[in-house]
Amino acid sequence: MPESEAASGPGRNLDYPIEGRPELGETVIVAPGLHWVRMRLPFQLNHINLWLLEDRDGWTVVDTGLRDEQTAEAWKQLFAGVMESRPVRRVIVTHLHPDHVGMAGWLVRRFGVELWMTRTEYLLCRNLVADTSHEAPDEGIRFYRAAGFPGEALEAYRTRFGGFGRAVYRLPNSYRRIQDGETIDIGDRKWRIVIGRGHAPEHACLWCPDEGLFISGDQILPRISSNVSVFPTEPEANPLQEWLDSCAKLRQLLPADTLVLPSHNEPFHGAGERLDELIAEHEENMEKLAALCREPRRAVDCFEALFRSRITAGNYIMATGESVAHLNCLRARGAILRSLDGDGIAWYQRM
Repeated sequence: MPESEAASGPGRNLDYPIEGRPELGETVIVAPGLHWVRMRLPFQLNHINLWLLEDRDGWTVVDTGLRDEQTAEAWKQLFAGVMESRPVRRVIVTHLHPDHVGMAGWLVRRFGVELWMTRTEYLLCRNLVADTSHEAPDEGIRFYRAAGFPGEALEAYRTRFGGFGRAVYRLPNSYRRIQDGETIDIGDRKWRIVIGRGHAPEHACLWCPDEGLFISGDQILPRISSNVSVFPTEPEANPLQEWLDSCAKLRQLLPADTLVLPSHNEPFHGAGERLDELIAEHEENMEKLAALCREPRRAVDCFEALFRSRITAGNYIMATGESVAHLNCLRARGAILRSLDGDGIAWYQRM
């Protein structure tokens, strides 16, 4: 479940000033020299927004789409059409998830340009791609068994492990690091890098304060809440607190008239209102979860407190990761305790 729905009509009171959506292989201009691209995804969340920024005699690309033939063909339509055969000058990727980084290796090799990413996202992406076709590690089996996975779910994890790399073209062996607070000149605009955390470890957003434009990636979405998960590689992580802290930081940073350009759904005004919604949603979920844990619960027993939709085999792993993220946050706040039984199953109970 890459994204989970926010409570009671999320984003309904925001202002969506851009009419229409770009068709595949076409763009919608959201500001002079800034083009909105929309690529298809083969998931319940069926699209991703990418951004083309006119960069003097070429283009800067922000995010790239999932690695598949349909996305490659859409890019070729853009090259021959809107992009008018002007070359890509650089590729900026907000974070490591395949719908954002999937075509980056293909693009940078096609045009002989640099890949711009934060260090953590680049190195972690390389690490995950290296797991392709490997067997599921013992650490992962222990993690999901402790969360309460039944045998069939553990077998599905074993079968699916290493699939990340199949959705991502091989990354280049070098990259251009971007960092929080750095300013990048793209065309006639200056874009400041703003780092968010929680959904990804070092997620880069691009902010142009002079024109009130904010390319948010998955750090702010208007109608859905980005998945915030704990994974077997860092089972004691507390990404939900990092997410909440990032939301609070952006709440203070962004003026009310900022046009937010998200990776999913439509561009919108109302960043502060939406960030307040996101913070309130997660705090409410933790209150419900703490109440549920009056009696001992496993991570997989917590879905009812967090998700309105039914959790199926296809989204079991990400739902579990999000449950553990909420439980770890409550543990860090001293609200619940975790204990392991003789079978290695983790049980959570309110203090």
